[in-house]
Amino acid sequence: QLQLVESGGGLVQPGGSLRLSCAASGSTLDDYAIGWFRQAPGKEREGVSCISMYGKITNYPDSVKGRFTISRDNAKNTVYLQMNSLKPEDTAVYYCAAGPWCNLVGSRYNFWGQGTQVTVSS
Repeated sequence: QLQLVESGGGLVQPGGSLRLSCAASGSTLDDYAIGWFRQAPGKEREGVSCISMYGKITNYPDSVKGRFTISRDNAKNTVYLQMNSLKPEDTAVYYCAAGPWCNLVGSRYNFWGQGTQVTVSS
């Protein structure tokens, strides 16, 4: 059974950067596409990036395009989300998820991590 653990969240000032990690255990990560999602209090879950099994395909919504970059290191069984130029509206719990293909729809992913909090505030 694939298990995912996110790390790297924290408090950062507007304009700052964070790098989130999604580490897998129980199975090899290169069998899956990986998505990053976020959910802020009172808001719906939003897909913020995804990457295909071997990293050839990535996708981002307009809200983070040019600021967030997803990458994967299958040898380390880890996927990363580099977040730059962070804004207060990026504040949310961020989750990684594994599924059959790269897409920004949460219901299409089978395995989820527990989430990591990102707070952007001065």
